[in-house]
Amino acid sequence: MIYSQLYRQAASKGPVKVGLIGTGHYGTAILTQSMTIPLLHVAAVADNNLEAAKRAFAHAGVPEEDIVICSSRAEALRALPKKRIVVQDPLLLMDLPLDVIAESTGAPEAGARHAFEAIRHGKHVAMISKEPDSVVGPILRQLADQAGVVYTQVDGDQHGLMIGWVGWLRSIGLEILSAGKARDGEVAFKDDFSSARGVWNPNCETSAPHDTAAIAPEDRKWLGFIPDGESAKYLAERHRILKSMPSMRSATFDLCESVIAVNATGLVPDGTEMHDAVVRISEIPRVLCPRSEGGVLEKRGVIDVVIPLRGERDANMGGGVFAVVACDNDYSRKVIVEKGLWANPRQTAAVIFRPHHLCGVETPTTILCAGLLGIATGNDAAYRPLYDMIITTTRAMKSGETLNCEHDPSFKASLIPAVSLRSRGPLPAHLSTGRCLKQDIPAGAVVTQDMLDIPADSFLFDLRKKQDELFGMA
Repeated sequence: MIYSQLYRQAASKGPVKVGLIGTGHYGTAILTQSMTIPLLHVAAVADNNLEAAKRAFAHAGVPEEDIVICSSRAEALRALPKKRIVVQDPLLLMDLPLDVIAESTGAPEAGARHAFEAIRHGKHVAMISKEPDSVVGPILRQLADQAGVVYTQVDGDQHGLMIGWVGWLRSIGLEILSAGKARDGEVAFKDDFSSARGVWNPNCETSAPHDTAAIAPEDRKWLGFIPDGESAKYLAERHRILKSMPSMRSATFDLCESVIAVNATGLVPDGTEMHDAVVRISEIPRVLCPRSEGGVLEKRGVIDVVIPLRGERDANMGGGVFAVVACDNDYSRKVIVEKGLWANPRQTAAVIFRPHHLCGVETPTTILCAGLLGIATGNDAAYRPLYDMIITTTRAMKSGETLNCEHDPSFKASLIPAVSLRSRGPLPAHLSTGRCLKQDIPAGAVVTQDMLDIPADSFLFDLRKKQDELFGMA
C-alpha cells in the first residue's frame, strides 16, 4: 500500500514516540498493536488508575521490570531512554520528548485540556475521544494549524473512518448521496421471519444476545426484501414490529460520531432525526437515496445511521461505515454496478461499505501519518462547526442529578445547526457531561445551560466560547 512507501521515505524520523492518555479498551488496543510496528513506540502512558496503565503494558507483553511509575518530569526523563513510563498526571507528558499525544479518556473537560496543552507544547494530537471533539474540535484544529502540528480523528473509530471514506470517494469523482455508520447493535432474523434477535456489541467485544421480538405471521412480510418504491413503508413497518427492542434506537454516541463527521465533511442530516433505517446491506442504496429515485431522502449529500438487518447465517456490518454514491457518466456507472456494488433497482445509486472498524488495532495508521508525515487521516481544512448534537430528556429528572448522556437512555440525541453559547438555548450535548442539574426538568425537555451548574472555571466552556467567536457565532 501507499502508506508503506510513505513510511519508508520518512523512516529516518522514526520511531514515532507516543504518549497515550487513557488505557481503557481502545487505548489498550493501541498499545498492544504498537508492539508489532517497528516505527511506533508507545513510550509513556497516563491514567488516573496506575494499575490499569500497568495492565495495559502487561497486555502488550512489556515485562514489569521495564515499567517505571514516575511522578515528576525529571524522573520520567531519566527513565525514558530504556523504560516505559506510567504517570497519573497527563500534563507531565507534555514536557517529554514525545511526538504524538493519543487522547483516549472519553472525558470532555479533561480531553479538551489535554489536546490543547499538547498542541501548545508542539505535539501532534490523535483525538480518539469523540466527546470533546464534538464540541470544540474545530478550534483545536485551528490551533494545531497555527502551531504547525496535526490534530486529527483516527482510523479505527467510525467517525474517523467515515471522514476518510468520504474523502476517498470524492477524490475519485463520485457524488455522495448519503454516508454514515452502522450501529454496533443489529437485528438478526430467523430464516422463516418468525422472530428477530437484537445483538449489542458496544465495546468491540464478542456479540451476545440482547433482546428478542416475536414477529406475528401477518407482519413477517415486512422483513422481506424491500420492493422498488416502497422504502418508506417498509421502514415504518419494521420500526413498528421491532420497536420493543432497545437496539432499535440510535444511541447518543452514534450521533456524537455523526456530528463530527458532519463538521468535517459538510454532509448534513436529512432532518433533526436520523432515519435509523433497519436494512440489509443490499437494501441501503434503495433506501438512502432521494425520494425521486425510490428512497426516503429529502435531499442529497446527507449523513445517517443504519441498523443492520440480516439472517442468522449472513455477515453483518461490524459497526462499519457506508456511502451511497452516484455517478453522472453512464459508462462509469455501468462499471460501478457490474464490478460488485449493490445498486438500487433504477441503477442510479450504489452502496460501497466497509464492514468493520477495528478500534485501536488500526489507529496506528493515524498516529504514523501524524508523526512521520505531518498529515491527518481525519479532518481537512474545511473542519468547521456546522452542526451540534443536543439532548432531550426521556424521563423527568431531579435537581442534583449528574448528567452523562453518552450511554444513558434518559436522553435522546438530535442534530441541529450549530448554536452559540451566548444564545443560552440548547446546549451542545457534551458540555453537559458531568454537570449537575440545578432544577427539576420534565421528560421531553431540551437541555440548556441554564438548567445546569456550570463551574466558572470550566476550560471546556471557555474554549467553546472562543470557538464561537472564531467562527463568527458569538
